[in-house]
Amino acid sequence: MNSIVVNLMQVRARIELAALAAKREPEEIELLAVSKTFPASAVEEAMHAGQSAFGENYVQEAVEKIEKLAKLRPWLIWHFIGPLQSNKTREVAQHFDWVHSVDRLKIAERLSTQRGEFPELSPLQVCVQINISEENSKSGVSLGEVEELCNAISSLPNLVLRGLMAIPEPSPDPIEQRKAFAAVQACFTKIQITHSTELGYQFFDTLSMGMSDDLESAIDEGSTMVRVGTAIFGKRDKISK
Repeated sequence: MNSIVVNLMQVRARIELAALAAKREPEEIELLAVSKTFPASAVEEAMHAGQSAFGENYVQEAVEKIEKLAKLRPWLIWHFIGPLQSNKTREVAQHFDWVHSVDRLKIAERLSTQRGEFPELSPLQVCVQINISEENSKSGVSLGEVEELCNAISSLPNLVLRGLMAIPEPSPDPIEQRKAFAAVQACFTKIQITHSTELGYQFFDTLSMGMSDDLESAIDEGSTMVRVGTAIFGKRDKISK
């Protein structure tokens, strides 16, 4: 049996066990397969194993992959999860279904305007990225800035505000992992409650957090989407942009 198929089975089993341990339904957690640096053939293999949602970090590489797999587009959902520069927003607006890494209003405004240039496309689903560990090397807004940015995005046309994303500083300690995830979850819940009746928040339902090494902790703290690459596709030999 293909290793990607086996790996997907194992990751799905981890998600199910983690959900049950947290007294949650496994169906509440979506698996996003992070296919960055892996070829289109790997995406196709995963798709034939029942995986439909794929995450990419690098715009040029991703667009080439999306175009190569154009014949499979109806069965694939593409998520952009990497840092996004202003000069790359149009390509993302044109080719992706989701963007997890919105951390500036300027980026959101550009995505909204440029998505509108493709009337055949449905609105772009977006998450606001939080720099929960306050690392200088990572993108994202601070906890104190999240709600203001969400409010601004919620009124933009051609975008649907779906939730929050975070990549905490790596830690081998599950307790430390859960602390960071719990802080994101608390922010997410507060925004949900505060803005529950507002039109721009009607689809605010996604908490994108947890990766290969910490997905159990993320699920325990309420994650609804885990982003897993290494545990599905294997180790990355190189980083290509």
